[in-house]
Amino acid sequence: MSRISSGLALKPLGPAKPAVLGGGRASGELLVAPRVREIPPSGIRTFFDLAAANNEVISLGVGEPDFPLPASVREACIRAMERGDTMYTPNAGLPELREEIAAYLHRSFGTMYAPADEVLVTVGSSEALDLALRAFTAPGDEIIVPSPGYVAYAPMAHLNGGTIVPVSTPSSSGFKLTADALRAAITPRSKLLVLNYPNNPTGAVMSYDEWLPVAEVVREAGLIVLADEVYAELSYGEKHVSFAALPGMRERTILISGFSKAFAMTGWRVGYACGNRELLAPMLKIHQYTAMCAPAISQIAALESLRSGLAHMEMMKDSFRQRRTLLVEGLKAAGLPCHEPQGAFYAFPSISHTGMTSDAFAHALLREAGVAAVPGSVFGADGEGYIRCSYAASPAKLEAALERLDRFMKKWR
Repeated sequence: MSRISSGLALKPLGPAKPAVLGGGRASGELLVAPRVREIPPSGIRTFFDLAAANNEVISLGVGEPDFPLPASVREACIRAMERGDTMYTPNAGLPELREEIAAYLHRSFGTMYAPADEVLVTVGSSEALDLALRAFTAPGDEIIVPSPGYVAYAPMAHLNGGTIVPVSTPSSSGFKLTADALRAAITPRSKLLVLNYPNNPTGAVMSYDEWLPVAEVVREAGLIVLADEVYAELSYGEKHVSFAALPGMRERTILISGFSKAFAMTGWRVGYACGNRELLAPMLKIHQYTAMCAPAISQIAALESLRSGLAHMEMMKDSFRQRRTLLVEGLKAAGLPCHEPQGAFYAFPSISHTGMTSDAFAHALLREAGVAAVPGSVFGADGEGYIRCSYAASPAKLEAALERLDRFMKKWR
């Protein structure tokens, strides 16, 4: 049985409380599937809920941009509702949206996809990840994930019978995946490699030259790559390099992205997966039976965002760059060493010198200072000794949070 947690390794949860049904069912019969019982709640959502319960708490926990949609996008949605364009769309998504996604990716990142059967619109990038893992994971398959890594990968893999194999990406490497580390993790059961750059939680970005040796290992091992590039637009130094655009990688890569982060559309739940026909067809089959299609109005908003919202996206990116500087400098001034993130909108400062665990530190920070941050441990064992702070919050909230954090950190100075 694979081992998971809200990060990348399972902690024993103890015996489940029996759930029972009447109507002839044996008393004490367990109703919840074992794989579901074994998954703990999301560590990110736990701190989000704690913060939401207190209006005085400043939350740096959830990665959600605080920008409204451009007027052109809102107006396009209103017109669509007035026309009654709220019915089912084709399973794979509106044809015009798929065409716009393919053209956008080609212009921005040099990838090439046929809109008709190599682009699938999904209910957020999370559904795209779930579809890919369901389509290609068989019981016993090993799924390699750089660690620290996004909290959802391990539970999704576990639900499909896969075994997560974390690959350490320490701060000494800039939190970047190396070919040597990847090669050392490969076994005869290795099947999938999940990549997330720009990275959540560390903000690390991989360059073209850094990707090439990794791609060579992928080729040698015959791995399928799930490239979660939802933060692709949010790179502050070198331009994002899509793994699918590397030589020989298109045919074995499923590119996954969406509109939540760079387009400030978290609640609209619209994402996409791109890949060759053989990779995308089984994902579409599952999608047809589960989600059927992404919400029509969300697809219309996504379409208009690509057509008229790119300048707004660049404005948000410029603001995130300024907020990054504000937060990272403030963390360092408070006594928290912090690698400068090159992408996404997270800082990942070290708290190891305090002698506290990440979880204990985050709870103390919330309780004593009224600032919510996410323990690094929820992102896997390699995240222990860090906390994740989002700079998607407004500058005013960041400044207020830093003032509280500075007072909180005086006990270690």
